[in-house]
Amino acid sequence: MPVALVTNRAGFAFSTRFKVRYAEIDGQKIVFNSRYLEYADVAVTEFWDWTSIADVVEEWRHAEFNVRRAELDYLSPFRLGDEVEAFVRIEAIGRTSITKRFELVNPTTGTLACSIRMVSVHVDLASGRLVPLPPSIRAYLEQLPTGVS
Repeated sequence: MPVALVTNRAGFAFSTRFKVRYAEIDGQKIVFNSRYLEYADVAVTEFWDWTSIADVVEEWRHAEFNVRRAELDYLSPFRLGDEVEAFVRIEAIGRTSITKRFELVNPTTGTLACSIRMVSVHVDLASGRLVPLPPSIRAYLEQLPTGVS
């Protein structure tokens, strides 16, 4: 189970750590490229728990988001047994979207392995249409710590 940590990485107030498992590596003995998005999913789940938004903002419990865009920059591979420290922050809040930034780092070496920019859009599941973020969600997200000193 990932452990939420408070970090001192510039620009980030949150991170979580986990280890690379055997099922996540390919024939080259490095992490499959698709797994980096799974790592972002694990990290953002922990991030939302860390923010306590579901405990404070009623609308959050009913909000639905779909990933609209994900941009990954692979810089250095993770290998079996490596520890991954996943840093997460809100980068931008749009009318209907939340842009998140992830940095996946090897904490042993300090090497940035992958950076991810992910845009999620707020949707009405019944219609499939984008809907504006409720003001209560926007206000809560805007007050989150940024990690910028």
